[in-house]
Amino acid sequence: MESAPVDAFTKYHKIAYFSMEIGVRSDMPTYSGGLGILAGDTIKSAADLKLPVVAVTNLTKSGYFKQELDIYGRQTELPDELDPQKFMTPLRERVTVSIEGREVQVRAWLYEVKSATGGKVPILFLDTDLPENDPRDREITYSLYGGDQVYRLKQEIVLGIGGVRMLDELGFEIRKYHMNEGHSSLLTLELLKRYKRDIEEVWDERLVWDVEKVRSLCVFTTHTPVAAGHDKFTYDLVQQVMSEIIPTHAIKEFAGREHLNMTLLALNLSNYINGVAKKHGEVSKGMFPGYEINAITNGVHSYTWTCDSFKRIYDKYLPGWANEPEIFVRIGRIPDDELWEAHMEAKRILIDHVNRETQAGMNYDTFTIGFARRATAYKRADLLFTDIDRLARIGEGRLQIVYAGKAHPRDEAGKQLIQRIFEIKERLKDKIKIVFLKNYNMDLALKIVSGVDVWLNTPLRPLEASGTSGMKATHNGVPNFSVLDGWWIEGHIEGYTGWAIGPSPDVPADPARDADDLYYKLETAIIPTFYNQKNLWIRIMQNAIGKNAYYFNSHRMMRRYVTEAYIR
Repeated sequence: MESAPVDAFTKYHKIAYFSMEIGVRSDMPTYSGGLGILAGDTIKSAADLKLPVVAVTNLTKSGYFKQELDIYGRQTELPDELDPQKFMTPLRERVTVSIEGREVQVRAWLYEVKSATGGKVPILFLDTDLPENDPRDREITYSLYGGDQVYRLKQEIVLGIGGVRMLDELGFEIRKYHMNEGHSSLLTLELLKRYKRDIEEVWDERLVWDVEKVRSLCVFTTHTPVAAGHDKFTYDLVQQVMSEIIPTHAIKEFAGREHLNMTLLALNLSNYINGVAKKHGEVSKGMFPGYEINAITNGVHSYTWTCDSFKRIYDKYLPGWANEPEIFVRIGRIPDDELWEAHMEAKRILIDHVNRETQAGMNYDTFTIGFARRATAYKRADLLFTDIDRLARIGEGRLQIVYAGKAHPRDEAGKQLIQRIFEIKERLKDKIKIVFLKNYNMDLALKIVSGVDVWLNTPLRPLEASGTSGMKATHNGVPNFSVLDGWWIEGHIEGYTGWAIGPSPDVPADPARDADDLYYKLETAIIPTFYNQKNLWIRIMQNAIGKNAYYFNSHRMMRRYVTEAYIR
């Protein structure tokens, strides 16, 4: 695959954006879910806006996994092999990192994200699968989030330490290092090693390193309010796997006394820290008291997450929308009948796909709920089934439901959740059509977010940091029906942009109340409006676009990163 030499990207200072996963296209399985897709959307907006960004990630040749589901919903995982030569250009430069006392060679593959505006952003995919490496080390960049703690630490050494060294080797001059989650925060240790004070003797060893210089270079975005989502490694493991960058007792000053806490390391060595929604910023302050944690609410890449039928009417009535999503505020220019037909075209594409894959016999005119995201317990994909008899009374002959999502290979609760959906699907098959589509990826996500009538999100508050899938739905005129958590606290206007589930964010979470409210609004407001007040429903669709999509996009997000994090 032909590509411009990397020299074309090293002429100016860059923002280095580090992420363990980056999803830029569906047929390149370098992502597992929301974090990677957000990273890809970030980079696409940087290219559209011609921002000086270079991205760094690991190349995972077996991807995350391909999902197979049997008739009972039992998940098995198969490799999702990636041949990088189909998409990327190998670079000749090499750097080394020390792992378990061995010198491990790292190379990079160059992938270019190109925008219609003329902007380009290079992504460096780091790869240890080289003949000169020990077989154990060749596998480090093989499986995304696979293996044990040792494997994870090895991957994070390659990403953080190897990534900084590769940027240096390629001749990049970096103005800021942006850590997208804590996986890459070992880069701060590499920077500490680089920025030692030019003095021979100091009274306090901690003054050897120019900590303020390192902080001035680093930006950190935390994504998870779930404690288990923050990587921690014992110092025994660190000493076994990682060579001494700076002394271990000094690392403990920044990363914690008991464990090397990757989030704590990033927090202590970053000048700008943010959560990914206003509520998440508040929750993060509670988790990490004493730190100044800001909030930049996530967004999605408008062009990527708008289906073809909506792209056509946006091009017709809102020219320039793709690079200036604020234009969505003028959604009233689009005639109701054309807006509805664009939606129905997307819905027909989804329903046809569902019926081909599952023989479910779904139809175009039935009210359709979509729920597609990672299958894990706190997202409560089965909240809708709290009272199956009540759901059947509400939805019989008037409701169909489309599910999709992968459970992490070691998440048994997530796997059981999928099986429960399959059980309910069978129990309700004569009353409500329910499908669970396998192997959720970017292409399938776009079909679902654009083709359903309402987007359902039911996390246990306050565990949803942001929730970008609902933002994608709004770009296609699909209103949200969601628990007030993450971005929906900011985007929700009851009965206007969509509907809330459960109490307000300042009231403690109550699962029983959530389920009751879900059924009540479905029965008394949402389904009746869809079937009996089509004009009002179209108004709500317009509001989802004009009030939500115009703001919750990655162009707005990136402009805020530039002004608040990158140029400070």
